[in-house]
Amino acid sequence: MIRHPWKRLVAWLIDWVLVLAWAGITAAVGVPLYLSGATAGLGPIVLNVISVVVLVAPVTAALAALESGRRQATIGKRMQRLVVTDAATGSRLSFPRALGRNVLKIALPWAVGHAAVFGMVATAAADAAPPWIWVLTALAYVVPVVYVVTLFMGAGATPYDRAARSHVAIGDAAGGHRDGPASRRLAETARLPARGRAVE
Repeated sequence: MIRHPWKRLVAWLIDWVLVLAWAGITAAVGVPLYLSGATAGLGPIVLNVISVVVLVAPVTAALAALESGRRQATIGKRMQRLVVTDAATGSRLSFPRALGRNVLKIALPWAVGHAAVFGMVATAAADAAPPWIWVLTALAYVVPVVYVVTLFMGAGATPYDRAARSHVAIGDAAGGHRDGPASRRLAETARLPARGRAVE
């Protein structure tokens, strides 16, 4: 399989710009509530759960719906002419598989980062932050770095690609994947007669 790391990174950045727009909308509501003391009675765990439900979960579900939908791509991927396909067949991913893919890609590092931030705020009065906060902070940085590095390795399959058995190809949702499994099989079939004639 052909990897497209730079196209995928650009698509990722485009999607994150849109995600940040949603984050800005939720922050316009959440920040005033926090500053007014309306959330003062809520502990860090409850605040983290609220942020996941309001911010992380909708984004994750929306991206999964787009990648498992008719166009098989998020807005960023569409702008880069990329589609998400089944790694074995080149067909469209089901929503559960696309959801699992985006849980690992988006929700996991995001939720870990949120937990680290809320933990830091909750323990700000302490002399030193507990070790678990440093572990979560490290994971929040290490996981995305691993994802980016694996884009440039081998076939460019990230851990979430492997878990969801997915492949990101250049093409369109109508099946015109220039580097997917179906296109490779078609190319191999097209070469068979020529090989046969060469033998004769």
